[in-house]
Amino acid sequence: MRRYIKTLVFSCMAMTILGFGLLGYSSRAVAAEETAILAGGCFWCVESDYDHVPGVISTTSGYIGGETPNPTYKAVSAGGTGYIEAVKIVFDPDKTSYSNILDVFWRSVDPTDDGGQFCDRGESYKTAIFATTDAQKETAQSSKAALNESGVLKKPIVTEIRDAPKFYPAEEYHQDYYNKNPIRYKFYRFSCGRDAKIVELWGDQAHQGILDH
Repeated sequence: MRRYIKTLVFSCMAMTILGFGLLGYSSRAVAAEETAILAGGCFWCVESDYDHVPGVISTTSGYIGGETPNPTYKAVSAGGTGYIEAVKIVFDPDKTSYSNILDVFWRSVDPTDDGGQFCDRGESYKTAIFATTDAQKETAQSSKAALNESGVLKKPIVTEIRDAPKFYPAEEYHQDYYNKNPIRYKFYRFSCGRDAKIVELWGDQAHQGILDH
């Protein structure tokens, strides 16, 4: 009987320790992911860029900023909805930081353009940072202020920093577009003048942090 009780107590202790261990592992797994939402013009291009940033786990093209539920590409691109093309970026904070995600963002867009991005004009193509937490908002504001004060760019940064409302994923054919339609994507990106303008604007800092660019 005593041996049975000792065995039972030992089993309970082992299960408790294992439970705490699994709980700790689960907490670490959850903590290992953070989300950034950025608008940088054409979401095909932003998605492609961030898929080549170390520490990024996944990217999703979508729409954010409007009020009418379930926006479509046709409605958003026509204008007047308040929605902006954006990309939801899930990253591992142990491998990269939100601050670094922003550094990549600034140097892969024209943050001085208030009318859209490159050949894409209109409200749905404006740059914006949608903060998912107060800490992200503070980091973004500090990053923007530091960049303005640095004098690297000849014009002031007009990129808005906003609290993130609901993000709606875009239609499936927009997801991973650069891999699904590489020839069309490359032709669009070149003819839009995106990379040429970024190099002209940023010089040797252009596309900093993006591998294989």
